[in-house]
Amino acid sequence: MNLILFALLAYILLQLLIAWRFRRKTVSESDYLLAGRSLGPWMATFAVFATWFGAETCIGAAGEAYAHGLSGVVADPFGYTLGLLAVGLLFAVSLWKRGVTTLADLFRQRYGLGVERLAAIIMIPSSLLWAAAQVRAFGQVLASVSELGLLLAMTLAAAVVIAYTAFGGMWSDAVTDLVQGLVLIAGLLGLGAVFLWQGGAEQLAALPAERLDPLHERSGWDFAETLLTPVFSTIAAQELASRVLATRSPGLARGATLGAAGLYFLMACIPLALGLGALGLMGAGLEPEQVLSRYAQSQLPLPLYVLFLGALVSAILSTLSGALLVAGSLAAHNVLLPLRPRWGERDKLRANRIAVVLFGFVAYGIALASDSVYGLVEEAAGLGSAGIFVLLLASLWRRDAGSRSAAYAALLSGTGVFLLGSHVFDWETPYLAALLAAALSYALPAGWAGTRPRAAA
Repeated sequence: MNLILFALLAYILLQLLIAWRFRRKTVSESDYLLAGRSLGPWMATFAVFATWFGAETCIGAAGEAYAHGLSGVVADPFGYTLGLLAVGLLFAVSLWKRGVTTLADLFRQRYGLGVERLAAIIMIPSSLLWAAAQVRAFGQVLASVSELGLLLAMTLAAAVVIAYTAFGGMWSDAVTDLVQGLVLIAGLLGLGAVFLWQGGAEQLAALPAERLDPLHERSGWDFAETLLTPVFSTIAAQELASRVLATRSPGLARGATLGAAGLYFLMACIPLALGLGALGLMGAGLEPEQVLSRYAQSQLPLPLYVLFLGALVSAILSTLSGALLVAGSLAAHNVLLPLRPRWGERDKLRANRIAVVLFGFVAYGIALASDSVYGLVEEAAGLGSAGIFVLLLASLWRRDAGSRSAAYAALLSGTGVFLLGSHVFDWETPYLAALLAAALSYALPAGWAGTRPRAAA
């Protein structure tokens, strides 16, 4: 076993020990899913930051900037940063005050149990795809620094995160997010310092204008699709909503989200800048998704390289655990538990833990069947979130939330149009088309339907 792999495994073991220690704080479903709604400013900020800063932000941003210049990073970090800012400024306080556990709970209040279950079922695949992307990325990191094959590495990655997410839920997730976020920042700052010391600033200053043009090789519609998909999907993401709801006050929910947005953008600028400057420092012809790791491996001294790998693993672990917890909570809390109203807290906890484990295996299977981290993340962002976004707007800001039929129409049309546009007809703007379809499908029935939804008891 080489020294680098030993250091990574020791770091991973530390995450398991932290999760095992904090499992004792989880005595109710609220503790498991929302850490008892008691996260303070540090934990809340890092819970949002570390969850959103995944493998695609490190590896993807550097690779896309290297291959396409600034036009390749419209979605990440710019789109996702705007999405986080929008949630902090416009949604966090209102959502926190509703006292719900998931977004599907909010839809049950306005539209009834059927809409709650449909919304949960639509959101689950997105979380699983996002989790699968992290499993694959984690496996690639372990395989690249050891003799482990990709299959064994992905198996180890999935087993570790399933275990520590199932142990303590949001409590262990939040505490490990804080640790992982600090390691992530330290690793990226070290990488950025070496990049600047080796002439990175001069490389950036010498970039041709087209490398800095966000519209280069893009049509206006393609630019809008690329930018707005992460904005709206971030607003409609249960992964972010759960962290907003886990804070201990509405003001903190807003402040933590805005703080995480700023931290996210600042840290994402490091792999972005390295990707832009790598063409001059390392030459053309590299595999884009390997640019960041190749630069780190060739330019960093061993201690900094180990720190960089720890940062990369931190980004992956935090995002993966958050996605698995969300998938499990939607299935157990919103689909299963309404059918078992007499279950106590121990039964609810058991159901959520079992759901996390089962969906961990599903995400592992998806990762094995896929050949692209970026493709999984792209599909996760667009799938189902158009209808969820429309219902979220109506539920929070319309006094008359519309009819139950309007809610069903928005969820089904948004998901269906996206799948058709992206997989059958290959439209240039499948997500924007899905968003328009969901909005129109919601507005038309809401205008003529006379049946008002009743909140579930």
